Amino acid sequence: MFQKATRKSSKLRLALTGPAGSGKTFSSLQIAKGLGGRIAMIDTERGSGVLYANICDYDVLQLDPPFEPKKYIQGIKGAEEAGYNVLIIDSLSHAWAGEGGILTIHDRAAKAVRNSFDAWREVTPQHNQLVDAILASTCHVIVSMRTKTGYEVTTENGKTKVNKVGLAPIQREGLEYEFTVVMDLSIEGHVATASKDRTGIFDGTRLTPSPAMGEGLLNWLNNSGISTEIRKISEVDSLSEAFSQLGLNDLWDEYQGYVCERYGVNAVNELLRDQVAEQITLLKQCQVREEKLSQFSEILRDRKLAA
Repeated sequence: MFQKATRKSSKLRLALTGPAGSGKTFSSLQIAKGLGGRIAMIDTERGSGVLYANICDYDVLQLDPPFEPKKYIQGIKGAEEAGYNVLIIDSLSHAWAGEGGILTIHDRAAKAVRNSFDAWREVTPQHNQLVDAILASTCHVIVSMRTKTGYEVTTENGKTKVNKVGLAPIQREGLEYEFTVVMDLSIEGHVATASKDRTGIFDGTRLTPSPAMGEGLLNWLNNSGISTEIRKISEVDSLSEAFSQLGLNDLWDEYQGYVCERYGVNAVNELLRDQVAEQITLLKQCQVREEKLSQFSEILRDRKLAA
């Protein structure tokens, strides 16, 4: 009857939440790149999904209104049949609150039966079918969800500062509990914190989503060691964050190639701690010395032209 519980290799179910401008699409692609394989994207954001084609190779399905759950389900099944490894749904919020989404369907049903509560009997199964399609997918699934926007007033060095912050995701309450990991993204720095994490990898950490994050999640899903991955993700993410502050994000791949060549490794996540520390020192010097930044930028752009 009962058997010993063992964790088998499984597929990722990741949700990225945040207000407009927090970098959900960009972050999704960075993580998908680390997961590897062919990437597909269901884009409901008026074509914004094609704006990041420089990050990695991926294919896009443009979804236009009405944003009925069945359209999403068809897209999910299509990605599976085409053999994609990673599917990004950007954004799942439209299936709930977008034109023709669940709330619109509910309003129509409520007017027909003149009873809001009874209308949910018709609508809830459609929502559940979409959730089931995501959870049962043979792809790694990354979804983005918009959050309602609020404002937080803080004081720094005696000055008042107003920050835009995300509140609850625009989706059915409780949906986030269906995912393996839920990361909340901030507008400032696009920093992610885990509001739910079954992996234990991101507990208490603040990081900028990167391919290394995808690699770490993949290792966890494949039942590989966790402790080393926690350290590696943290170190590589620190390096990625320091590099992003230079404003050279379009040269990240060239920078990784430069680092690998310099230290004789095959990937950035193979760097030793002192090598990471050395690079972070270099990047910080570039932040404060314009001539050093210009020289460093030129080196990376030459690598890009030579590729």
